Amino acid sequence: MASTALELMGFFLGLLGMLGTLVATVLPYWRISAHIGSNIVTAVANMRGLWMECVYQSTGAFQCETYNSMLALSSDLQASRALMVISLVLSVLAIAISTLGMQCTLCLEGSGAIKSRVAGAGGGLFLAAGFMALIPVAWTTHEVVQTFYRPNIPASMKFELGECLYVGLASALVSILGGGMLCVSCCEEQEAGRGRRHGGGYPYPVGGGVMGTGARTTSQTYRNPTLQVGGINTASRGQTLVRSTSGSSLLNTQADQGAKKPTAAGYDITGYV
Repeated sequence: MASTALELMGFFLGLLGMLGTLVATVLPYWRISAHIGSNIVTAVANMRGLWMECVYQSTGAFQCETYNSMLALSSDLQASRALMVISLVLSVLAIAISTLGMQCTLCLEGSGAIKSRVAGAGGGLFLAAGFMALIPVAWTTHEVVQTFYRPNIPASMKFELGECLYVGLASALVSILGGGMLCVSCCEEQEAGRGRRHGGGYPYPVGGGVMGTGARTTSQTYRNPTLQVGGINTASRGQTLVRSTSGSSLLNTQADQGAKKPTAAGYDITGYV
């Protein structure tokens, strides 16, 4: 039950991380123009993203223009594009594989440990997707901060951190957390299955016989306390239960100096007779 809850929580966290990564990839709010120094005019705001550059005017006009040439872009922007797209692809694969391997689904039913391993593989893909999304977000954040504090760059060329960087960072961490939960649930399920496999046997008593072709017998004596009166040999009143583990027969014998005693003299607590 605990592993199932971890799987569901990890799956939904991974799904939430994928949606956040998609939003951060598409929207152009990675860099926002900084209104500092001589650039204090707030009527126009410039925004740059991975795919387009937008201009927002105070009149309400919002214009966007995609980058004309991909090869003309900077190397860090091209790498950020590639990593974010790879992160989305890995997240989609992780969702599909995790759906097959989770215990709450009927896919791969009765396959044993293979189902939990499939869920663990989906968790590993979520981890990889989170790290892929974290690299361009951290890279762009570092570049924006370093550019902002350079004194030789004019104020009109400086940018601040956009909302997509915060969304991308949170989405990457959520994807990593969800993938880790899926991996942990897979490990817990395998440990539980190993414990059931090794601890399922019944500890049968070991008799006094030796291993071989002959029957192994175990003898126990049960006494009736109501027959233990004065002058009566209680040892002779005992009932001896002889159980043969060879499976051929179950015999109840009583011995009292060569005479056969009635079976009502003792307790038959084993239920064999």
